[in-house]
Amino acid sequence: MNKEDIFIGFFKNKFIGDDGAYIDGYVYSSDCFFENVHFKKDWLTYFQISQKAMLVNISDTIAMNAKAKYAIINCAIPSYMSKNDLKELSKGFKKTAKKYGITIIGGDTIENNKLDIAITLISKTKNPIYRQGIEKNDLIAYTGNLGKVNKDLQKLLKNKTISKKSKFIKPKLNPKFFFKASKYIKASMDISDGLYQEMERLSKINKVGFHFTEKISKKKACSGEEYEILFACSKRNKSKIEAIALKHNIKLNFFAYATNGEFISPCKKHHFKE
Repeated sequence: MNKEDIFIGFFKNKFIGDDGAYIDGYVYSSDCFFENVHFKKDWLTYFQISQKAMLVNISDTIAMNAKAKYAIINCAIPSYMSKNDLKELSKGFKKTAKKYGITIIGGDTIENNKLDIAITLISKTKNPIYRQGIEKNDLIAYTGNLGKVNKDLQKLLKNKTISKKSKFIKPKLNPKFFFKASKYIKASMDISDGLYQEMERLSKINKVGFHFTEKISKKKACSGEEYEILFACSKRNKSKIEAIALKHNIKLNFFAYATNGEFISPCKKHHFKE
């Protein structure tokens, strides 16, 4: 039983079902980043925690071809956090917001027994890209490499260290590429729950199946928290997108095309585990 899908189903309307809700030129998106669900305190510094919390939210806005303008940050703060801890936490929020041109306009704080963060972003776009829009024979692709995040997670779970450059610590976003390529992209979303999980979502909303032209291992396809972009385009626009990717040094992986039928993910429905 997928409780997330069941719960969301109780609120069905035309705005729900994408990485954010597009209303009158704005995209409204929200995401949670909770201790012992998305991270453990021993794995990340407070700066890295707030930085990643911002980045995973910004990833949603990029996938909808929107530029984030304002952030509302809510934090449940443990009593053991010192003034210096709070300062480091705030630095991650502020530095990331500044880099992406975002103004933090408020939020709420409460005391809790663990660190939980919820962020709402308000973004602008003239041309939102939704998860819906895929037609039969459209090409399916994703950016970057998959699988390393899950490997690093397994190391952390065994109390091993990982590189400070790991995407588990700092997701790599590619807004310049995506905004340039957006006019050729028909549907998109970011890969937060794993490639196969996201493809199942695209399959359901577009009522299509997929024929794979490249073999992808289950370990790669089930790796969550990747935050690469999964997108669809028509065959005639493939070379145009590839040229933009080359200019921005982005690796593209065209691995499937849309067909009749449906796709069901073989991965367990969890952010991190296969």
